[in-house]
Amino acid sequence: MSARLIDGKHIAADLLAKIKTEVDNRLATGLRAPCLAVVLIGKDPASEIYVRNKTEACQRVGIRSVAHKIEKTPTENALLQLVDELNANPDIDGILIQLPLPPPLRADLLIERIRPSKDVDGFHPYNVGRLAVRRPALRPCTPAGVMTLLQHTGVDLHGLHAVIIGASNHVGRPMGLELLLAGCTVTTCHRFTKNLESHVAEADILIAAAGKARLIQGHWIKEGAIVIDIGMNRLADGRLVGDIDFQEAEKRAGWITPVPGGVGPMTVATLLANTLAAASCP
Repeated sequence: MSARLIDGKHIAADLLAKIKTEVDNRLATGLRAPCLAVVLIGKDPASEIYVRNKTEACQRVGIRSVAHKIEKTPTENALLQLVDELNANPDIDGILIQLPLPPPLRADLLIERIRPSKDVDGFHPYNVGRLAVRRPALRPCTPAGVMTLLQHTGVDLHGLHAVIIGASNHVGRPMGLELLLAGCTVTTCHRFTKNLESHVAEADILIAAAGKARLIQGHWIKEGAIVIDIGMNRLADGRLVGDIDFQEAEKRAGWITPVPGGVGPMTVATLLANTLAAASCP
């Protein structure tokens, strides 16, 4: 069999079009455009590309973006003061601190300083906690984007066994909460998991978020499974690949996301949806 492709670019474009319509409606009623503040520290090339992509997406839908680019690593106190200023600014709806941060800066400290109602990345413990108790507010962008991709398959997720590879605070753990909310039975695998292949073989839905190129072999995958590859790894020859061996996995899966062009566009689109939601809250 050959898997059907889950086209993240197309699905994200549809979501961005809906966001643009809602932003246009806001402007037509006299409301201001939503505004996203992005904080970029250092000169990491990958981070600069991510910020540029987010800025361009904002322009497409009419969301105003304000960039705070800090080339030399500041003190934590200076960054906390900047976050406080953005929290207090009524014209800023969302605050995004581009990760990873250069050492010795601590991401958790800064994320917790963001007001939860402006935490459009969905990383604040308050927002993750809301998701855990089945009362989601601003959802972590990548897991929420994955749920949108799963919905587009048309497959009823209730009762399916979902296996997540990776247990990070920003992706793996909230991904498990999203899948539980959708009625799945969830297994989370991590670096201490034994016999990973056997867990993968049981997955009706496989979510790979380990950040290790081609960690998961295609022949491990259950026939007909839905395969979502969140991994984004650059090989020595410059190619981008996921955590799953796509060519072999495609022969066994029922649905599969490409890398690139799968989860990445949905993460950006979900960020803008969160920014619009933050602007719409009283």
